[in-house]
Amino acid sequence: MPLSPVRRLLDFDAQYRRDQQHTPDFLHRRDRRLALAREQDGAPPPDAAAWLSAVDAPGAGAALRPWRRGRAALTLAGAVLGVLTMLGVLYVDGQGRINVTLILALALLQLLLALATTAQALSGRRPWGRLLGRGDGAPPVLRQLYPQLAARAAHGAGLAFAATALLTLLVQVLVRDLAFGWSTTLQTSAPAYHALVEQLAWPWRGWLPGAVPGLELVEQSRYFRLGGEAPADPERLGAWWPFLAMLWLCYVLLPRLILLGLARLHLNHRAGVLLRRHPGWAAMRQRFATPWVDSGPAPVAAGAGPAVPPADTLAPPPESGVVIRWAGAGSADLARNLLQDAPMQVLEAGGSASLEQDRDTLTRADLGLPVVVLTRGWEPPTGELADFLDDARHSLPANTDIVLLPLAADDQTALVDGALLAQWQRFVDRHRPVRLCRP
Repeated sequence: MPLSPVRRLLDFDAQYRRDQQHTPDFLHRRDRRLALAREQDGAPPPDAAAWLSAVDAPGAGAALRPWRRGRAALTLAGAVLGVLTMLGVLYVDGQGRINVTLILALALLQLLLALATTAQALSGRRPWGRLLGRGDGAPPVLRQLYPQLAARAAHGAGLAFAATALLTLLVQVLVRDLAFGWSTTLQTSAPAYHALVEQLAWPWRGWLPGAVPGLELVEQSRYFRLGGEAPADPERLGAWWPFLAMLWLCYVLLPRLILLGLARLHLNHRAGVLLRRHPGWAAMRQRFATPWVDSGPAPVAAGAGPAVPPADTLAPPPESGVVIRWAGAGSADLARNLLQDAPMQVLEAGGSASLEQDRDTLTRADLGLPVVVLTRGWEPPTGELADFLDDARHSLPANTDIVLLPLAADDQTALVDGALLAQWQRFVDRHRPVRLCRP
């Protein structure tokens, strides 16, 4: 199952913080090899999900566990509160009527609360921040998503409230004889109240006219607190329920459902933005696209000069063995005449060769003989060469003599000297038992 954007962001941030324990060279080599492997397969550079899978990053889902529990608790509380609220609104004694105005006010209040929740998430404000505390134990990147996470939880609870309240209304209509009426302290006429009802019914009055109360029903259902007269047609007072059900559906339940979907989209979008702005994102993309160059340890103090190994102290190449031309270094004739005995094989690796071809080269070179790798000495050691030598040390027998010959030119066997030779010496020192040799 693919990771959600929020989970992907948290996993990436956790792996980024773990990577701070490694050296930049290690990170560059690891990520560059991953990019090259995908390039050989004809795939684009890895995205965050592929990178996390390749580095076998452990999940960071524990940071979201409190939010999941809180969202579940809020949803359950909203469902219970919806039932209790609707039962309370519909409760009347035998002589009373259920006030339609109260239900209208409650529905519009729920709509305003839903819009306010969305506005809070879009603005990024946390007016409820003290309820959650400072969240010191949460990752900093997660705290930036608190407004969106809270909006999603609030809309989920609001949707549960709206759904259970509507179901409670329908059940009460089924099992009880409900009498609805409207009353208000304001000086309002029946035609004015009917106009208000018609305006509220605009979402469905065109295709469901039976759920729009007529003027006659509005006039008959008005009542006063001290008025004891009975309506002329008491059976008609229950005809308000289709209007109230549609009102609750269109102004409470559907807005919550739509805004919950928008809250999820906003949360995922915000998580994606934070991932692209993460300090580790640009560094990872750069490691994918930039060949790793082994430039040795940090520069020494000025005036110290590099430690240049004397060329005459280097051992000559073995008398026989296998010669591997790295990235086409040296000519084919030079490679065949390099050893005293004709080399058993002259193989190619690196350059335009794929990783599979490099591995096949090492398999063919496994003859129990020394292996001489020719490189262009005037070019700095690359990460691909370091990876190839590491693979050679692991795939060839442990006693195989692996020697490196950095050439000063492709058409001669002269060895580089000076600072270039010092750089190659530092390189092989980090990949022992690989050693340098002189022609």
